[in-house]
Amino acid sequence: MSQADIGLIGLAVMGQNLALNIDEKGYKVVVYNRTPSKVDQFLAGNAKSSRILASHSIEEFVQQLKTPRRIIMMVKAGEAVDQLIMQLLPHLEEGDVLIDGGNALYTDSNRRTRQLSEQGILFIGTGISGGEEGARHGPSMMPGGNVLAWSKVETIFQSIAAQVEGEPCCQWMGRDGAGHYVKMVHNGIEYGDMLLITEAYHLLKQGLQCSNQELAEIFQQWNQGVLQSYLIEITADIFTVMDEDGQPLVEKILDKAGQKGTGRWTAINALEQGIPLSLITEAVFARQLSALYQDRQIMAGIFNTTTASEFTGDKTAMIQAIHDALYASKIISYTQGFLLLQSASEQYQWDLDYATIAKIWRGGCIIRSQFLDQIYQGFEQPPKLANLLRVDYFQQAIKQSEAGWRNACCFGIEQGIPLAGFHAALSFFDAYRCQRLPANLLQAQRDYFGAHTYERIDKPSGEFFHTDWMTK
Repeated sequence: MSQADIGLIGLAVMGQNLALNIDEKGYKVVVYNRTPSKVDQFLAGNAKSSRILASHSIEEFVQQLKTPRRIIMMVKAGEAVDQLIMQLLPHLEEGDVLIDGGNALYTDSNRRTRQLSEQGILFIGTGISGGEEGARHGPSMMPGGNVLAWSKVETIFQSIAAQVEGEPCCQWMGRDGAGHYVKMVHNGIEYGDMLLITEAYHLLKQGLQCSNQELAEIFQQWNQGVLQSYLIEITADIFTVMDEDGQPLVEKILDKAGQKGTGRWTAINALEQGIPLSLITEAVFARQLSALYQDRQIMAGIFNTTTASEFTGDKTAMIQAIHDALYASKIISYTQGFLLLQSASEQYQWDLDYATIAKIWRGGCIIRSQFLDQIYQGFEQPPKLANLLRVDYFQQAIKQSEAGWRNACCFGIEQGIPLAGFHAALSFFDAYRCQRLPANLLQAQRDYFGAHTYERIDKPSGEFFHTDWMTK
């Protein structure tokens, strides 16, 4: 029986494309799906000209693998992964490697790494970004887990990953759930990027009355400059696609956003870590608010009192202001995301390499962009970087964009256009650079009603005081 280099379980579109990618790179792969007919359909269809091997049972699947066995699980995150692991364990031996390639919660990967290690099985939780196209032609991969497993999969992973300037967009992230954590934050940043782009679209479409042709041209132009990215590129494409009646397809799509949970996980973890991830959290809330579709129709009828009026100013200048607001807000989004990564690395003792993270996000993944070159270069420079706003490049970018950023936000307010992302980013920036915030009054209030104490600016840090405010 021919022996496969690696096995893959789960033949949804991502699993199929990943298997084809592995085969194309010269590795023999065996596939299995809980519905056997799907295996046969795959081998007779997309994989017809490949060397991919078929299996119709867990036992047959495992028998076709070289030892140590390397198995990628591409199944729904959560309980389905645990159930599959339990099915596989009786057929595995010490030193075999199980790889979860789904969007798992990092705490699940923490648990699985430890539990499987006790049984001699090496676990890797691998974040994979790039969607169907990335899986087929080269994704960004973020593996973490049992460090002993990395040498057993490194060559295969780095050969199937996207390549940028001769470097694979795949490196080891750290132990336990580090890989899935980095992917979680990646997805949170993705939520933020998408919200900011839609807000720019809303300003252009409703505020400036731009046609879809104009929108396509604007985003195409933006994709030639500092905003160059996969998401800007596909946004430009979206505006050119027409429905069967010749009307723009995007205008026929219900304005009710979906989500699979990774952005919410990022926001929840930020609250737990005490990191002000305001923009990404607003991106989650914006999707949830859009889902209140019926309520919004009722509210529109009750409060249809918008102050919006026809724009009579310099349209070109306002388009540039919206561009600047998008760019500056994007900088803040990544600043917040990397603050969260830094906090998690310290708390969970992962020793994350932020320059490497930025590097592997440059290709294959959904948030790939020119912008990431500046981030990894910033983190590569000594001394240790506290945050992205300490990088000269981003300081200058913010200074050059600030006026337009504020103008775009004001324009949105005047037009009654919701800009939760732009406003959250600007508020974070204003607070983060504010030498003295009104939190002194907040601390006085807390001490007044709850005797929570406070520190003083004229006393050493860490020395706390309480005042009996009612007797003063």
